[in-house]
This record gives sequence, C-alpha cells and structure tokens, in this order.
Amino acid sequence: MAAFWLISIIVLVLLSGESNANPAASQQSQLDVNHRKPLQTFRPYNIAHRGSNGEIPEETTAAYLRAIEEGADFIESDILATKDGHLICFHDVILDATTDIANRTEFANRKRTYEVERQNVTGWFVVDFTLEELKSLRVKQRYNFRDQQYNGKYQIITFDEYILIALYADRVVGIYPELKNPIFINEHVKWSDGKKFEDKFVQTLLKYGYKGEYMSEDWLKQPLFIQSFAPSSLIYMSNMTNSPKIFLIDDTTVRTQDTNQSYYEITSDAYLAFIRKYIVGIGPWKDTIVPPINNYLGPPTDLVARAHALNLQVHPYTFRNENMFLHFDFHQDPYLEYEYWLGEIGVDGLFTDFTGTLHRFQECTTPYPKNEKNAEALLQKINYMLKDSGY
Repeated sequence: MAAFWLISIIVLVLLSGESNANPAASQQSQLDVNHRKPLQTFRPYNIAHRGSNGEIPEETTAAYLRAIEEGADFIESDILATKDGHLICFHDVILDATTDIANRTEFANRKRTYEVERQNVTGWFVVDFTLEELKSLRVKQRYNFRDQQYNGKYQIITFDEYILIALYADRVVGIYPELKNPIFINEHVKWSDGKKFEDKFVQTLLKYGYKGEYMSEDWLKQPLFIQSFAPSSLIYMSNMTNSPKIFLIDDTTVRTQDTNQSYYEITSDAYLAFIRKYIVGIGPWKDTIVPPINNYLGPPTDLVARAHALNLQVHPYTFRNENMFLHFDFHQDPYLEYEYWLGEIGVDGLFTDFTGTLHRFQECTTPYPKNEKNAEALLQKINYMLKDSGY
C-alpha cells in the first residue's frame, strides 16, 4: 500500500495546476528510466487487462498499482474521450456498468441512445460529460461475483495519469493502451484544432517520450504496444509513430467497426500479409484461436502458426480465474489453462484479469534467469532482429 500512496501523490502533484496542453512534460524528462530493473523479454508478456481488475475495479489507479506489485510486464487500458476533449481510461462508451451514474440524479436527463458499431445503445455516454463531471463519479466492480469492497472508492483516471503510473514504477513497466471506438469518438467529440482522436492519442504518447520500434533501445526504456480493433486507425497512426501496434480481433461474428470486414477476411493470409506492414502482432479473442465445443476445447485453428510465419506476435484475450470463464478441460484450474496456452499453443503474451496468478505460474515454470538478465535480454533482441531480417 505504500507504493500506492507514493505514486498517487506523485501523479496528483504532477498533474495539479497545469493549465497548458503539456502536463508533466518537463518532469518526464527528469525520469531516471535508465537505472530501473528492465522489462523481461525472455518469456511471454504478462499483460494486466485493465489493471488487476479481478481484484479491484478496472482501469483505476489502485488496479494498475496492484498489477505492477503482482508482476505485470504491461498495464493495459482503453482510451476514450470526454465531451471537452480529454482522454480518459474507460472501457465502455457508456458509464452504466462500472460507475455510480445511475444514482446521480443531477445527471438523470443525460441518458441517450446512439448508434455504436451499427447497433443502437442506450445509456449515459462518456462523450456527453466533461472531465470534471466524470471525475465526480465513483467506479465500481463490473462483476457482482468479484470483491465489492472497493466500490465507490476510486475515480476515473486520465490517459496522462495512467502513463505516469507506469513511468514512476520502481521498475520498467510497459503500457498497452487501446484506441477505443475511434469511429464513435470522432463522430461525437470535436477538437478546436481540427485534430482527430488518433492524433490526440499519439500526441499524448509522444509527449511522454514513447517512441521507437519493437525491441529498440528507446522501446526497451519505455515499452509500449498500441492496440485497436480498427485497422484504418492503426494504419493512420503508423504515419505518426513507429511504436509497435497490435491489431485486435473480435469474435467470428463481429465485423470491423471501421472497414466493415468479416473475421474471415481479416484473418486471411492475404490480409495478414497486408496489415503486417503496420503492426507487430495480433490480439485475438482466445476462443477464435481454439473454438470451444460445449465448453470443451475444440481443435485449434492455424491462426497462431500463420501469424508466427509472418513474424507477428499473438496476444490473446482474456484470461480469468473464475470457473465460469474456464473450459471444462482445465478442471477449474487457471494454471492448467496457462500451461495449455503457453506450452501447447505457444502465444507471445496474454491479457489477464489476474496478473498475480499468471506471474506465479511463470515464476514456477520459467523463472527469471537471475544471473543472466542482461545477456538474455540482448539475446532476445538479436533473435528478433535476425528473424525480422529473414534469417
């Protein structure tokens, strides 16, 4: 808990009183990113999905700090925009499921119905509230079968605050932000300078020094994966930053929100060969890699093998401890699920709601080579560069 309060105070101090569009930029340059414990690169990445949200309400300072404490390599977040153009960490375009908005009578008349990804959605939308109004809300746990003791204790945080949590960790922790619902955001939020959501997203990352291709010296100092379900946004952002990007892939029944392509189109050999010019990997829903049959694992598809043949990483989502999310093959044991995905399927990273569980599994099965940390990291970098060059 000491780490929680220390970083919380740092974030508040850095962000308070800033009237320009570049909060904490001067302080960021003073960060000692060269003398922290480096990011591990010798085993698949432990990606804290919305923080350690299996324990603490998602996308809050506390959830991210718990994930870092439990050993996350990357902390993941969904980025949306407010009515007044601020970027925040929040998953849903509506506030209903994870805040106390329904109890806030002063906002009762803000409920709306908008079209989101070709479907009508009704609720209290993030884009209809200013940052100040959103900060007055309190966050709650999404699932009622998870710990409810933290409900009402934490606020929605900004993209800047999320970044500072990673930068001020006592070791190198990567960030993994998702450009969320860009079609919807660009339709409803307008910036005075004429910029798009994608522009504001990348500008924020550049402001804090995030740059460099995968495994470059700059990237290893401040690791970053940019993710999105919208391929056109990934291509657009490629013109602004060379930071690595991950193309997220939804269920087989879901079409892309921007290009209206089917799952089978975007996972075809031809399309993967095209999109690999702009990305370093894909992030599929795990049940599209190994489709279940009556809650038992079916035969795996060849998606991982085909992606790896193109030197694309595969980071499936989402791994959760609870029995309702585990296929019967795993006998209610999340360690067996990790063993299957890491050992048999051979993925390169996993989005998990329970960072500590994955970390303990990896420490038991592939512990950190304590006497060879620097050599191992260098070897991983060399191997990646050779593979990318066709050797």
